[in-house]
Amino acid sequence: MTEILGLYPTWYVPAIGSAWVMGIIGTIHVLASHTSVGAAWLFALLETKSYRENKPELMDYIRRYGVFLLVFSYIIGSITGPGIWYAITVASPRGVGGLIHNFVWVWAAEWVYFTVEVIGVYALVYLIGKIDPKTHLKLTWSFAIASWATLLLIVGILSFMMWPGNESWYETGSTLDAFYNLNFFAHLGLRTAFMFAIAGAVGGILAATMKDPAVRAEITRFLSKMGIAGLFLGVIMWMWYVQTLPPNARLVMETQLPGYIAPTLFAVLVATLIYFAWTAWRPMDLKQGFAIAMTGVIAVFGLWPEERSRESIRKPYVAGQYVYSNQTIARDVPGKQIESNLPLIEAEGVLATHPFVPDRLRTLDDGNRIEAGEVLAKVMCANCHSMENDGLRPLVKKFHGADDPRMIQAYLDGALFHGTVDYMPRMPLPEPEREALALYLAGLSGGGTPVAASETHDTVALQTREQGDK
Repeated sequence: MTEILGLYPTWYVPAIGSAWVMGIIGTIHVLASHTSVGAAWLFALLETKSYRENKPELMDYIRRYGVFLLVFSYIIGSITGPGIWYAITVASPRGVGGLIHNFVWVWAAEWVYFTVEVIGVYALVYLIGKIDPKTHLKLTWSFAIASWATLLLIVGILSFMMWPGNESWYETGSTLDAFYNLNFFAHLGLRTAFMFAIAGAVGGILAATMKDPAVRAEITRFLSKMGIAGLFLGVIMWMWYVQTLPPNARLVMETQLPGYIAPTLFAVLVATLIYFAWTAWRPMDLKQGFAIAMTGVIAVFGLWPEERSRESIRKPYVAGQYVYSNQTIARDVPGKQIESNLPLIEAEGVLATHPFVPDRLRTLDDGNRIEAGEVLAKVMCANCHSMENDGLRPLVKKFHGADDPRMIQAYLDGALFHGTVDYMPRMPLPEPEREALALYLAGLSGGGTPVAASETHDTVALQTREQGDK
């Protein structure tokens, strides 16, 4: 009896791919959650200033920002959080399963802190003026610490998704070896810096509505200083972060990211710095519409490219550099009793061992070769690439429009079979499956009308015999 791969059904999303469904939801969630964490520290620092300098008028701003936060961050965050869980579960069930097996108690701890955070923000907002200032200040600092703790715990998991950074975790399977990975501290510093910057930008939306000119100017300058500090810290953390990336991530950064990413992020950095410098110098020039526009610029042209880049440079892995984005286990992990799927795929193929492949496609013939090729493409490639020419990362364009199955199969036989491209998964498919996949991809390049299966198969077989005769 043929051994079966422990794979789940493939969730195929036309044009954008399943990974980008999670990416889009995740970007919205990051904006909401990082604003919340940054605002928590803004509240703590600003309320400390209010308490020490006896400026109760600053508390009105904290109350307004807190009410705004309840709607902007906690409602949006509460919706997109479960959305992320749904998306990652159906897009990469083995990936999220691996993360749960490693970090179930870390996630449990994060939910404890999140509960404290949610209770804290409600108590903070509605107890202003109802309890003594010193007690309220302690409450605010508790909220800030709990809020940042949720970020810290999630960053450990996100950083492991990039890579453990050493061999220890593969041998021990320890949660601590996974959590305190090479990328952790730099990643934590980078996200902490961003939370300061985005909280400063969003805070300007409320600061511009303060009626007292002196209070408005003082708060705006405070926000500007916080934002500038976040930007400078972010640059330092980014330089450190890059040094902690695995080789495949650096290669993707240098060769595969769209050319507009780096200039766009640099332009947003400069524009944000100018914005904060201007509002620090002339705080009364800040208008609510301007603050809203600046927040939009940071979200659309800063956060989205950054999150897209981070998701891209992790490829071909989805977690720990042992689970490919297509759910395949790519290496042994003795510490978790995990064995690589690649030897079974090389020996038996995907069609014979994938539990959800239709029975009619388990044995290839001229009548089902194109359909089998489509199944292979969607199982092995669709998590990162679209089958449509106008989608994200269209697979056809990666072959530069080649419509000759022999040319495509040559790439499958060489680079992908042997895994010589760092940012692509090793795909040791048996030769009949490589032929079927090449045939389907050639049909996509030819406008969606593949060459007759029998004709192409005969041509490839003939060429192989001719090369053998030589």
